[in-house]
Amino acid sequence: MSVGKRLYKYALLFKKTIIIALLMLTVSVSAELVGPFIAKKMIDDHILGIEQPWYESADTKDAVAYNNTFYKRGDYFTDGEEKGEEAHIFQIGVRFFFVDEPVTAEGERSFEEGNLIFTEDENETVYAADELSSSQILAFYQPEIPRIIQLVLLYFALTVVAALFHFGQDYHLQRSANRIIQKMRTDIFGHIQKLPINYFDNLPAGKVVARITNDTEAIRELYVQVLSQFFYSGIYITGIFVALFILDPQLAAICLLLLPILWVWMTVYRKYASTYNHVVRSKVSEINASINESIQGMTIIQAFRREKRTKEEFEEMNKTHFNYQNKLLSLNSLMSYNLVAILRNLTFVAFIWYFGSGAIGAESVVSVGVLYAFVDYINRLFQPVTGIVNQLANLEIALVAGERVFQLLDEEGEEVEDGRVNRYKGQVSFENVSFAYKEEDYVLKNLSFEAKPGETIGLVGHTGSGKSSIMNLLFRFYDCQKGEIRIDGKNIKELPRQTIREHMGIVLQDPYLFTGTIASNVSLNDPRISRDKVEKALKAVGADRVLKHLEKGLDEPVIEKGSTLSSGQRQLISFARALAYDPAILILDEATSSVDTETEAIIQDAMETLKSGRTTFIIAHRLSTIKNADQILVLDKGEIAEKGSHDELMALRGKYYQMYKLQQGNKQAG
Repeated sequence: MSVGKRLYKYALLFKKTIIIALLMLTVSVSAELVGPFIAKKMIDDHILGIEQPWYESADTKDAVAYNNTFYKRGDYFTDGEEKGEEAHIFQIGVRFFFVDEPVTAEGERSFEEGNLIFTEDENETVYAADELSSSQILAFYQPEIPRIIQLVLLYFALTVVAALFHFGQDYHLQRSANRIIQKMRTDIFGHIQKLPINYFDNLPAGKVVARITNDTEAIRELYVQVLSQFFYSGIYITGIFVALFILDPQLAAICLLLLPILWVWMTVYRKYASTYNHVVRSKVSEINASINESIQGMTIIQAFRREKRTKEEFEEMNKTHFNYQNKLLSLNSLMSYNLVAILRNLTFVAFIWYFGSGAIGAESVVSVGVLYAFVDYINRLFQPVTGIVNQLANLEIALVAGERVFQLLDEEGEEVEDGRVNRYKGQVSFENVSFAYKEEDYVLKNLSFEAKPGETIGLVGHTGSGKSSIMNLLFRFYDCQKGEIRIDGKNIKELPRQTIREHMGIVLQDPYLFTGTIASNVSLNDPRISRDKVEKALKAVGADRVLKHLEKGLDEPVIEKGSTLSSGQRQLISFARALAYDPAILILDEATSSVDTETEAIIQDAMETLKSGRTTFIIAHRLSTIKNADQILVLDKGEIAEKGSHDELMALRGKYYQMYKLQQGNKQAG
């Protein structure tokens, strides 16, 4: 499905509000477009309407007294009202003349010595005429004034209606756009929770953030500005052409030539704008990712004096972004206002030529009101054209942003399950398990072992031997390609990922704390974990001794990743979190590798508390932490090189023996 169709489907979720907005926009535009017709009527029927035939009449409504006789415009007579002798009023410049007889002549007018002369094709027709004084002119205009005032009030009322409905349209469209983007962001964030961990291995966090924030905001402009402008322009242009055809079909047909020109222009513009916008949006994501990475790694950057190099890398991305923004700017400058100005000038040339040549034949001359309306409508015609041209850039930005957002939404994920299972007994078995992160590059090879309920399993080995991969498979962050992993005899692939993790806990080497408080980081805001349970968990792992100096205790604020706390404090909070959730299976990943000796002693006690009654896997570099493990697996290149208790492995004098002696030797040397 195309990006446009998918954006349309999102709009349909809130179609009621959008339809209301577009209907209000239709009313607003219609009210605006009536304006020139009102002005035409005012000019032709009332300002210049004084030249309509007048007839002698009785002293009734709309009758004007002149030379002891009453006169009324012919179109103001009611049915059954008797008309007298015909008379006329003619205007030359600012002077008005009264002729008390029928006039059939046309042509150029002049007044000489009491005579009104009409000249047409060198033929002159002369009528006796009287020049009207200012007061007499005002008297003849008196019947028009109430009608002009009515039209002015109607024009003003339509202007107010247009403004009110335009406000309503803008409000409803903004509201629906905000709800669409709210829904879209919720969908994206919810979808991220369903994506497998390996998706984030290859996509920097900054790029994901850019799609949720920057790209969706660009899409918002589509629903607010682009949709509004295109619909407004469509109605406006249609209305103007209808009006032009009513006024003069021939000239309106000439103006229709603008439409194919605009279509060709839009096609050319979109071709180049789409290419440029793809690069711009991509670079924005890369810039976000770079900034995010630099902030998180600022300590390393400064410690290794990499500020200059980091700045150069950022500047390279920023320069590419700048160059393509400039290309877009040039494209918009060349093909927006300039194009509209050219089209407007060409239209006015055609307009002047048409009316200039048409004026030669008296029969082709149009009224001043029609002329005014034409000029007004042609001027108005280029307002929506300019609006379309100006919004094409936003349209392309929104479509490119939409494409990036839907790429993320199209990534295959798994539904989050809320199912519950009974607490595990804790029996875990790996049966001929082989696993590779990439194709056939296996990091675990034909691995088999069993952990009985309540046992502690130590995992040791050099970096890259596969210790953390076992943890990743057990939590189903990844799935093995060969073999089976069973918990209490059940293949974990037969259970939803979230269900498997319900009775499992983990303490990482570098524990992750969220923005909030110490208490919220233990409970993770789970309503099942009370504050009393949080306090007991912290006390049980000895964290109360380390955290007692904090001013606000459990309510001490924790900022991003717990950067204001020591590594030991973060680790103990992580232990308390695992204990509060009371898992049946627990994994401790290098839990004491980055703390001081005093905190390590506290953590060792905490580990004993945690391990009680649970099947525990300990990934350890410090072999002293797993001396009391029921079973120790020595991994080497993804295979189990040795297996047994501490005493059994020491007696074997193999890899474990060498590693243990090496560490003991280092301690003694220290």
